[in-house]
Amino acid sequence: MDSRQQGESWTEEIICPICLDFFTDPVILDCGHNFCRSCITQSWEKQEINSCPECRQGFPERNLRGNRALANLTEKARKLSLNPQEKESKHLCEEHQEELKLFCETDKKLVCVICRDSREHKSHNFIPIKEAVGIYKDQVKSSMDSLTGKKSAALEMEQQQKQKISQIQEESRNLQTHITSEFSQMHQMLTEKEQSLLRDLREQEENILKPMEQHLQEIQKNLKSIQQKLSKLEKQWEQTGGVIFLKEEVSRKRRVSDEIGNDLSTEKSNILLPFPVWTEIVEAIKPNKGQIITLC
Repeated sequence: MDSRQQGESWTEEIICPICLDFFTDPVILDCGHNFCRSCITQSWEKQEINSCPECRQGFPERNLRGNRALANLTEKARKLSLNPQEKESKHLCEEHQEELKLFCETDKKLVCVICRDSREHKSHNFIPIKEAVGIYKDQVKSSMDSLTGKKSAALEMEQQQKQKISQIQEESRNLQTHITSEFSQMHQMLTEKEQSLLRDLREQEENILKPMEQHLQEIQKNLKSIQQKLSKLEKQWEQTGGVIFLKEEVSRKRRVSDEIGNDLSTEKSNILLPFPVWTEIVEAIKPNKGQIITLC
């Protein structure tokens, strides 16, 4: 510890807890605490029960004993110019230019010893600044503890909310993947069914049209034969006489009737293209009743 720190530690022992200055006519109470005679006297005048400002011990009688040893020590400190008022940071009363040493509990403000004795602060309660700092620090500490607890609760709620958000996002991604997969399978199934139907339709068309085209060729062949015979009849109509005409007509009519009956026979064909696959597709795309996908 350097000389300056030793000096500050030493001077703390000769400072009055009430006026925060070097003791003036120091007195010692039965509890062992020391005060300036004037400081403790004025303090007791404002109290109904005499008590020590430091430890709050009560005294039925005002028994003030002078402390000569402390008085001598204080005098030596003054001679060494170790006055605590020479500290770098010094707060003065704006009105009296005296150091602020007391806290007025009534007005909640710092005052000097002159302010304490003024009419403005008559009957007010005063405590040393050090004691006031301790009281208000305790209040601030209580507020800090309360806010610390609220902060911990808020952080826990934040973490829980983040976990819920992450869970919802994960479930949503899984559901999107499932939907994409299901529709991909459905598209593949529809494509396969489409190709299968088109292939079946082409085969059925070929099977039906082939005999019909063959039959059409036969009809066209018969029509050609009939046309040739018709041309002959027209020529016969123009050249042959009456009796011969009647004989040939009877014979020809019987022969042509038999030929036409056989040649002009037709074939009935029906094209039936059932599409039972649509029933199958509808059944395939129905939602699975046993599977329910939800986002909680």
